[in-house]
Amino acid sequence: MTSQAADGPESVAATSRSKLTPEREQEFFDAVLDQVRECGYEAVTMEGIAASTRCSKSTLYRQWKTKPQFVVAALRSRRQARLTGIDTGSLAEDLREAARATGRWSTHDTKLLQALGHAVTGDQDLALALREAIVAPEIEALREILRRGVERGEIARDHPALEYVPAQMFGVIRARPVVDGEYADQEYLVRFVEAAVLPALGLT
Repeated sequence: MTSQAADGPESVAATSRSKLTPEREQEFFDAVLDQVRECGYEAVTMEGIAASTRCSKSTLYRQWKTKPQFVVAALRSRRQARLTGIDTGSLAEDLREAARATGRWSTHDTKLLQALGHAVTGDQDLALALREAIVAPEIEALREILRRGVERGEIARDHPALEYVPAQMFGVIRARPVVDGEYADQEYLVRFVEAAVLPALGLT
């Protein structure tokens, strides 16, 4: 299944898109992602979003045609790299700062990842949008932090632990709710970096 599969009336889907202000469009995107977090992807309906945003269901179908397309658009609208700009001049401190920054939004994004976990296995467009919105920007920024550390001579380019740092950082965010029943906050992630990531890189 992909996001091209229709789940709304063909007559509505065929109607040309009407114009929305950026603010109104973002209101729709925020509403659908909030409902995904709170209720799970399968429970979200176009009717429910229409009710929560005080619009007609036909307005949503004119814009996005199907629920998967709507959620994909909402995810892509929020692509941002929160770790971009971290550059203290020290790889160890950059990784601590990355942990603090990640901890500020980890609960919010982890709920979304959990809610979409099953749906993305059957929808390639949804899986790609989720990766583009939440995972890829932070992985790219983290790899840039590591690259600068290599260029400064703080760690060897061929250090075997380098390629695993992104998996360590983002894996623990997903794992902690399962293992401990709690989300990975700033304090926890900084302790994780100091106890697991920095020693693996030979840093203190």
